[in-house]
Amino acid sequence: MAAGKGEEFRRYLRQQPVRFALLAVLAVIFFLAVTGLSRVYHAQRDFLGDRWFTRGVAELSARHYDNAVMEFRSALLYSRDNYLYQLNLAQALIGLNRTGEASTYLVNLWDRQPENGLVNLELARIAVQKGQMEPALRYYHNAIYATWPEDQEGKRRDARLELIEFLLASNARAQAESELIALAENVDNDAPEQVRLGDLFVRTLDYERALAAYRLGLRNDRHNRAALAGAGRAAFELSRYPEARKYLQMAVAAVAGDAESAARLKTTDLVLEMDPFQRQISMEQRNKMVVEAFATAGERIKACGSAPGSEPSATSDQMTLAEIWTKMKPRVSQRGLQRDPDLVESAMDLVFKIERRTSIACGAPAGRDLALLLIAELHERN
Repeated sequence: MAAGKGEEFRRYLRQQPVRFALLAVLAVIFFLAVTGLSRVYHAQRDFLGDRWFTRGVAELSARHYDNAVMEFRSALLYSRDNYLYQLNLAQALIGLNRTGEASTYLVNLWDRQPENGLVNLELARIAVQKGQMEPALRYYHNAIYATWPEDQEGKRRDARLELIEFLLASNARAQAESELIALAENVDNDAPEQVRLGDLFVRTLDYERALAAYRLGLRNDRHNRAALAGAGRAAFELSRYPEARKYLQMAVAAVAGDAESAARLKTTDLVLEMDPFQRQISMEQRNKMVVEAFATAGERIKACGSAPGSEPSATSDQMTLAEIWTKMKPRVSQRGLQRDPDLVESAMDLVFKIERRTSIACGAPAGRDLALLLIAELHERN
């Protein structure tokens, strides 16, 4: 009996490793099966999430914001922390003007990736809508110096342009000009880019830099209509009338319907025809210009004086400008000016004073009166 029990025990011991091996194999099989099922489950979740996300992107591109929000929310059911899903949902919410909800997502995304350019740009736009200057500036600058997944320089340039538009709309011209100077260093020399830069400098009243930008654009496309018109306007505002005439003549010739350039050209021609202080004109021409300017100023003050409540202020000796003009009139002739050259200065001083005073009392001048006012400003600068 004892020998039989011993043999049975030895047989049991021989079978035990086999059982353990079988159990180990089964455990591995179960583990692999569970892992495979888990992978299939996650792959299915990713597939469904991506499918909803793709639909959402299409709806967002088509500006169907309601549908986009629903589809991005559906995508997030399968991947709650997906950065891209949340970012696109925030953009769709902004499209619906639900900026409060969008801000919640964007601030969370900013905490995760503060260097993300698009997140900073969207936060800047929300700050603009809320009229929050300081946060808007901060987020715009973050976007300008942030990382972008593609076309990094182009995205940074676009962010700076958007910031400039915001500053101009906020009447912060000095800050806008500083941003424009920085932008100018990274703008291509082709005409359209330089025209856009010049137009922005015009809006900051920096006509010198505007003219430089238009000239650079014309260097690469000398027939560019917008650059010609812009250069003509900038030179006009800088009182560089011979240069303005050149550009404006070319602009008007290029575009028959350019009424603004045509009006500036007409005024420019009048300035150059009526300015008696130009160099290289004869004494006879100068005296003729002074007589004509004096007559123009006389008509202007008569018309202004006849308007109710628009009588110009009296001079220091209690005589009105009209009285001074009347007293001086008999002497202001070509013969009188020839006999008394010093009268040229006195007559033109009175003309300039009349044009300045009447422009305040009776509104902006036009035609020859506008030309005389511009001539007065030109010689004040010089």
